[in-house]
Amino acid sequence: MRLKLFAISAGLLASAGAYAQSSVTLYGVIDVGVEYLNNVPNAAKSSSSLVAMQSGNQAGSRWGIRGVEDLGGGLKGIFTLESGFSVDDGKMAQGSRLFGRAAFVGLQNQWGQLTLGRHATPFWDFAGAFDPMGNAARFAIGAQDPFMLGQRADNSAKYIGTFGGLTLTGLYSFNYNNTEVPGNFTNGREYSLMAVYAAGPFSVGAVYDQTNQSSTAALATSQLIRRASLAGTYAFGPAKLYAGYRYAHSFNGASLPGAAGATNTYANLAWAGLGYQVTPSVSLTGAAYYQNLASAHVGNPWQFVATADYVFSKRTDLYASLSYALNRNSRSALGVNGFNDVLGASSNEQVVPGKNQFGAVVGIRHKF
Repeated sequence: MRLKLFAISAGLLASAGAYAQSSVTLYGVIDVGVEYLNNVPNAAKSSSSLVAMQSGNQAGSRWGIRGVEDLGGGLKGIFTLESGFSVDDGKMAQGSRLFGRAAFVGLQNQWGQLTLGRHATPFWDFAGAFDPMGNAARFAIGAQDPFMLGQRADNSAKYIGTFGGLTLTGLYSFNYNNTEVPGNFTNGREYSLMAVYAAGPFSVGAVYDQTNQSSTAALATSQLIRRASLAGTYAFGPAKLYAGYRYAHSFNGASLPGAAGATNTYANLAWAGLGYQVTPSVSLTGAAYYQNLASAHVGNPWQFVATADYVFSKRTDLYASLSYALNRNSRSALGVNGFNDVLGASSNEQVVPGKNQFGAVVGIRHKF
């Protein structure tokens, strides 16, 4: 009897020790503000102003669960489930998916982590690191390259490994929006590679991505877009400099964002910015983005952005952002929140083609 009690007690202690090596964390961001835009087309196609409450201005509103389990020998099981939502109306984001921002599970050890599921692409990670505005949902690099802002890939495998100051990331998606076609494995295929090196105040990164267009029609898969980008940052004192360049090219009838439906075109995007920590509570950021879309004959628009942020605590801050989109061609249609052909015909945030647009947003963000 004593031996049985001892065995049961030892088993309970071992089980408790195993559970102590596992954790599940609930986290999230709630971000909402009031936005003003001018030169927005109305039902009569004339220029109007818009004032609206908007969710996810500096960071997409979300809640998520992440977990880790120690499997022994340095091996861990990991998972993340992350759901986006709109604060202003309480609706789910990312096409009403339950976990539209992320849903993956995998393994991790000293050589990195490999996960399977729905991931943010390396280009999205790259923009978060090298965009002066931190890949914000409004008034940021996503207006110039929507892939950078919101691209996520279904049916994907993603690897991340860090070796000293070097971080390597790779992603392969069997179909990035879940429309596989039997007998055609290239339909919707995407693959991407990224390398980032950081040492002291300096960091530099490069990323490459190729995406085959996704369709339920098997013959549509020859269309593809290739992109490559190089960027860097340098911090000195309370300031941080940003600069970057991205090249994109569409092939076989594909169209680039902002090209107004023109096919087989190329685009050059360059940006620069400065962040400055005025006090421990106040930070200022400015950025300029220039897009060369000459091959699509829609002009070469500019966008300028400035943001001020006041931190109450580690969890709550107030922000104000201003942006100006400069369209120098009657066919150019870049608004402060993106190109008209990307926002879609039903969007109330478009710009009258050929007009410039000014935007401002003031809001609050809370992290938990």
